[in-house]
Amino acid sequence: MSNVLLELGPITIKWYSTCILLGILIAGFLILKESKKKFGKEEDITNILFYGILSGIIGARLYYCIFNWDYYQKDLLEIFKVWNGGLAIHGGILFGLLFIIFYCKKKEINLLLLLDIISPGVIIAQAIGRWGNFFNQEAYGRIVSYQFLKNLHLPKFIIDRMYIDGYYREPTFLYESIFSLIGFILLLILRKQKRIKTGYIVSTYFIWYGIERLIIESFRSDSLMLGPLKVAQLVSILFIIIGIIIIIRNRNKISYQEDKLREGE
Repeated sequence: MSNVLLELGPITIKWYSTCILLGILIAGFLILKESKKKFGKEEDITNILFYGILSGIIGARLYYCIFNWDYYQKDLLEIFKVWNGGLAIHGGILFGLLFIIFYCKKKEINLLLLLDIISPGVIIAQAIGRWGNFFNQEAYGRIVSYQFLKNLHLPKFIIDRMYIDGYYREPTFLYESIFSLIGFILLLILRKQKRIKTGYIVSTYFIWYGIERLIIESFRSDSLMLGPLKVAQLVSILFIIIGIIIIIRNRNKISYQEDKLREGE
């Protein structure tokens, strides 16, 4: 199986970018649909989506390149070849979040409510985007046997693609995709609850995704490193702490169902 979806003369469309684009489109649709229910101005939401996604992609690339600087410093042009892989989701989340905080402060938008609206879209985009790693043979785990993969009842095309550099690898991309899909369903269920407080959906996202990466990263063998430590695990711990703080600080807020993106709406 190739990592190329389609070749049209000089134009090559890869599965990696296609999976990421599909995730972004689905996330955008879900976010726009929910934001309309919360009476937010469509112009603000589209601005947040466009520039937030752009900031996230730049951040994801910079984050990845910084922690692989020994490789990229030899050929700086490689930094711009995003289609070859190398987007770190933690960098995307952090840079995207910084833009959203700035925009909300400038436009006097309810930050936590907006993050509640965005969170389900983000986590389903992550679930879909991980399949881009599958096609690029990234985000894999330890060396395992063919029988190990067969015992997981995986389709043959996944087993075949997990044969990397002469060894079969544990499909940690799949673990994370499934974990994120379950998280997406959980966030949708929470959003339906009448008594759920504003900020609790995004805090659940931070805690869920933090635990997800903390566990799965322990199985990965291609992690970004900071000395002897896995960077993703450090950031995951930070996410869990942020989620807990949001819950504690907002336990007396009004419910998500009652809140508005702006005062007076």
